[in-house]
Amino acid sequence: MLSGKPTPNITYNQQCDTYAWFSQRAWVEIDLGALSHNIQQIVQFLSPRTQLMAVVKADAYGHGAITVAQTALQSGASWLGVATVPEGIQLREAGINAPILILGATHTPEQIHAIAQWELQPTLCSPKQALIFSNVLETIQQDSPIPVHIKLDTGMSRLGTNWQQAAEFVQLVQRLPHLVIKSIYSHLATADSPDTTMMQEQHRRFEEAIAQIKAMGIKIPCLHLANSAATLTDSALHYDIVRVGLAVYGLYPATHLQNLIKLKPVLQLKARVTQVKTIAPGTGVSYSHQFIAHKQLRLAVVGIGYADGVPRSLSNNLQVLIRGQRVPQIGTITMDQLMLDVSAFPDLQEGEVVTLLGEQGNEQISADDWAEKLNTISWEILCGFKHRLPRVAVM
Repeated sequence: MLSGKPTPNITYNQQCDTYAWFSQRAWVEIDLGALSHNIQQIVQFLSPRTQLMAVVKADAYGHGAITVAQTALQSGASWLGVATVPEGIQLREAGINAPILILGATHTPEQIHAIAQWELQPTLCSPKQALIFSNVLETIQQDSPIPVHIKLDTGMSRLGTNWQQAAEFVQLVQRLPHLVIKSIYSHLATADSPDTTMMQEQHRRFEEAIAQIKAMGIKIPCLHLANSAATLTDSALHYDIVRVGLAVYGLYPATHLQNLIKLKPVLQLKARVTQVKTIAPGTGVSYSHQFIAHKQLRLAVVGIGYADGVPRSLSNNLQVLIRGQRVPQIGTITMDQLMLDVSAFPDLQEGEVVTLLGEQGNEQISADDWAEKLNTISWEILCGFKHRLPRVAVM
């Protein structure tokens, strides 16, 4: 049996010895009010005929898949998107009955059995995969056909059949027993770019493929193409469903899209001070002494490190928030701890909360800030927080 292990999701008022928020050295805080706000903003941005698929793969981008999925559906999402079969099973085991699309490719009999058993909806990327599905479903004597989604490659060069062979692929799937086509879709490679040339070309290819399918008399129940960036960029890309990931979590896929819709970051990363001490001038801090105190300073040790998802490469290039003020991190970030220069707070005590990502007072540090320093993307930052950090749901 395939199964998924949910990330712990708790609330401030829940009695739980292991994950009680007040006893944690560090945790990820999930603002369900902000999540609900983002879903509602996105739904209002769409035409009435377009449904929202909330993409909750990778444990909802590190936010906790079950809680996010439940809140998203309550707030206006109609579909859920995951990458793997175990991710889909995890949601079903939590009692979630909404349609769930598996965005990744599945081939093995074990995966196909689980898809049928848990009423998940797979993506078909090739004729070979479609034949495997039909043959396996024949052996288990599947009573009713399972809904499948046809993936076309219009320029991403990842999963999917080449758009020019779309009509033949759809014809094949339509003839196979135990399968019923639920949708045809593709994925955009450059939707977050201000230059829309390639996105427009992919849109043209998608339209041409759909026209060829329709010309053969095949009725297509549903089409979808847009990710977060495309959803915000052009309503012509919305079709019947939009697949929105990053924007659900309150971040923008590109800076030029920030004024189109008001989003609120859902995730905050917090930890507690575990020790405060004074160090003398000339004292080295942490491994390799990459920081040397040039004067006497007050140092705070914080119970979070790279094993929790704080990149070691941010060492000596990170700021955090204490009492609404920015404070520099000093020395090499270690596996479970990092150090701060807290000389500005002579009365700072053990147990005080440090915000690594999020808001305090008028200051805010975002995943985008970390991503810019590391020459990466905010998606990677969000997905990097490890499961030993409890996800604490707040309203």
